[in-house]
Amino acid sequence: MKIKILVAAHKNYEMPKNRELYLPIFVGKTLHPDVNESFQGDNTGDNISEKNPNYNELTAIYWAWKNLDADAVGLVHYRRYLSLNKKKDLNAVLTKADVEKLFQKADVILPQKRRYYVETNYSHYVHAHHAEPLKITRDVIGTKFAVYLDEYDRVMNRRSAHMFNMFIMKRPQFDEYCEWLFDILGEVEKRVDIRDYSDYEKRVFGFISELLLDVWLNVNQVRTTEVKYVFMERQNWFVKGGKFLQRKLTGFKE
Repeated sequence: MKIKILVAAHKNYEMPKNRELYLPIFVGKTLHPDVNESFQGDNTGDNISEKNPNYNELTAIYWAWKNLDADAVGLVHYRRYLSLNKKKDLNAVLTKADVEKLFQKADVILPQKRRYYVETNYSHYVHAHHAEPLKITRDVIGTKFAVYLDEYDRVMNRRSAHMFNMFIMKRPQFDEYCEWLFDILGEVEKRVDIRDYSDYEKRVFGFISELLLDVWLNVNQVRTTEVKYVFMERQNWFVKGGKFLQRKLTGFKE
């Protein structure tokens, strides 16, 4: 089984040594053509590399969908990996043998859900981002993919989700998911005016997509399994907690 796990990166960084399994991909390569020639660029073949400031790591997923020959495709981040343990060690991330074993009981491998406890997925989003794009996304789903609308509402009202656009999918599921996802996002992009958004908020289509994965998985009753995910750098939980409380108390500010 030919498995490729893309490692999305926007700068030079240490990568897993197993290049048969892990493919470092520089996202937004069209906008930064002279940076890191050793990584695969997301700007070859059929691509949306120039949309990286708005689509985040989805430009790598799109590139793989249109150009990569593999029986299964995954995506992780240069600082965040899927693993069977919590070791901050590139030698301890998922191996091909691990993936093939997990695929015996599932068609999609996911990171453990991120849980919010005191917030729903919807309230967590709108406390951090503009709310209008989510409303438009719901309208698009209701118009083009009505069978998904009830599950979209359920996911928005839950307090957990599979985040980060991280997964490993067998090819049939990967192709079907990408067809659905990019169809929705393309229509949302036509309707959302982001000209006055901050650079951070202009990443809106990548943010929205994180909440769409569970919608697609649940409606299609895809067989999934979860593994741990590990962040390779130290995190300042005091700062992260402070920002969360600030958003909760004051709401998102334009």
